[in-house]
Amino acid sequence: MPTHPIRRALGAAAALMVVAAAAGPAAAQRGPHAHSDNTPCFFINQWQGWKSPNPHTLYLGVNFHEVYEVQLSGDSDLLSDPDAHLVSITHGPDSVCAAIDLQLAVAEPFGGMREPLIAKSLVKLTPEQIAAIPKKYLPY
Repeated sequence: MPTHPIRRALGAAAALMVVAAAAGPAAAQRGPHAHSDNTPCFFINQWQGWKSPNPHTLYLGVNFHEVYEVQLSGDSDLLSDPDAHLVSITHGPDSVCAAIDLQLAVAEPFGGMREPLIAKSLVKLTPEQIAAIPKKYLPY
């Protein structure tokens, strides 16, 4: 027997409320002031540059002295192209507190190929870790 359209709509609404309730605490923790010092946040407009030492790692330069390491879920050979540029797409809040906050793509110059990148981790490096990065891979 087919399900009545109103019953289907109510079921879908109930399912969305369960998902929203489960995501609520996690979403509330993603604000720029809600994290501990171990997982600080930054705003997209504080990001000054990037470099990639290998096909699955990005270094993001923030505020001219901080470096965040982004591990990608897959490899991208475009990251080794010196003319490639990194594209950051924002929808809503412009704060970055976790890998899920980054929506990135790498693009060839002059409107060439554009490849999406999926960030799986985001870590703010310590001054000692930054000092260990070869100068050619420093993102600023």
